[in-house]
Amino acid sequence: MSVSIRHAVKGDEGLVFDFIIALAKYEKLEHEIAANKEDIARDLFGPSPRVFCEIAEIGGQPVGFALWYYTFSTFRGKHGIWLEDLFVDPDARGSGIGKALMSHLAEKCHCEGLPRLEWWVLKWNTPSIDFYKSLGAIMQDEWSVCRVDGDALKRLGGK
Repeated sequence: MSVSIRHAVKGDEGLVFDFIIALAKYEKLEHEIAANKEDIARDLFGPSPRVFCEIAEIGGQPVGFALWYYTFSTFRGKHGIWLEDLFVDPDARGSGIGKALMSHLAEKCHCEGLPRLEWWVLKWNTPSIDFYKSLGAIMQDEWSVCRVDGDALKRLGGK
């Protein structure tokens, strides 16, 4: 069967949230989830969405998703796409779904003149790292991720 990719639409928030939960379980990060279906509905399908989602299907059945948003490179002077989450149901892996989602986003970059498609991958996630490298991804090991959240974010913001 062939893989089809469609843009998520209002009413898909439960499906998207279920994929997020499944991804968190796979990454052993369930304790990090603070979002709910209402948050997903608001930010994906509200009046001014800033985040977008593609759904992969086989035979009309959802089997994966890619959640993304636009970034901006000051060095390039152009926008790019940041892939926040990519997940394929374990039973459907090896069917070309991940590659189809990545190809879809790469084509979007090409059509919109965007020079970059970027994302993070956990260092322990060897299967995903190998998959991304097979697509031509180059690991950006010279960069460190920085994050300020919780009380530190409040302090930094003067609250």
